[in-house]
Amino acid sequence: MTARPEVCVGAVAVAGDRLLLVRRGREPGRGLWSVPGGRVEPGEALAEAVERELVEETGVVATCGPLLGVAERRDGDHHFVILDYLVEVGEPVPPVPGTDADEAAWVARGAVRDLPLVPGLADFLAGTGVL
Repeated sequence: MTARPEVCVGAVAVAGDRLLLVRRGREPGRGLWSVPGGRVEPGEALAEAVERELVEETGVVATCGPLLGVAERRDGDHHFVILDYLVEVGEPVPPVPGTDADEAAWVARGAVRDLPLVPGLADFLAGTGVL
């Protein structure tokens, strides 16, 4: 049986032809690349969660923009409902991985598909026009 669904957010940060990605340092998806994001805290607005998670995982400051789409991830122990938002980055500074990420990088959009990505991310990003 899977766990109760948890609301999560993702930050899709684009600067020129580059996309900000993190290599996950924890399960689920440890070692795979994803957009920065995580769980929404109790009482936290979705936009606040997006901006907080982005800073915690990369050190990059941005303003939450429009909702790009919703993804659902389920496995034996987890059930996540993920709301992915486009964020506006003022200055695309070099990212610094936080405690949940082993690595953070601005990746050329043309090279994103070459990375080991979390399941469904490439199709999601292509479907929203990011890739």
